[in-house]
Amino acid sequence: MAKPDSSDSRTPAPVSARPELEALVRSHGGWLLDFLRRRFGREAAEELAQETYVRLARSDVEIRNPKALLAVAALNAARDLARRRAVRPRLVADDAFAAAASAASQTELVLLKQVVLSLPHHVKVVFCLSRFAGMTYEEIAQHCGISVKTVEARMSKALRICAMRLRA
Repeated sequence: MAKPDSSDSRTPAPVSARPELEALVRSHGGWLLDFLRRRFGREAAEELAQETYVRLARSDVEIRNPKALLAVAALNAARDLARRRAVRPRLVADDAFAAAASAASQTELVLLKQVVLSLPHHVKVVFCLSRFAGMTYEEIAQHCGISVKTVEARMSKALRICAMRLRA
């Protein structure tokens, strides 16, 4: 098997192979962290700065205006991170159960949680995305890679199982 050519554009260049990126980090790293801290807070700023540098190391973009490049790359990283967090399914939404606590007893909440957790996996995912993440059937279908009809069928099954188990 042939050794990969270092000029292969599909293989990202390591940071050490990009001296201009190292110089960018040295000269504007503090500015980028301040920029991100003001907008997203300390914890998120460090994560986003790291993601920004990783993205720039993987790209072959020419660095003409360093601060503009860093700002755009960092804001894109922040937007992507927010999207990933927004669509990440939360199978057990404790905050949703806690909100219902004022109207129901702790015993009923435990029973409801057990019923939801006992649903078949594919049904539970659709149910939780709908009820706890607030996604529409179309969004769930796209997220799970299934049809809207399948989402409807799984929701019907989830509601039927929940009703049956809560009556027992």
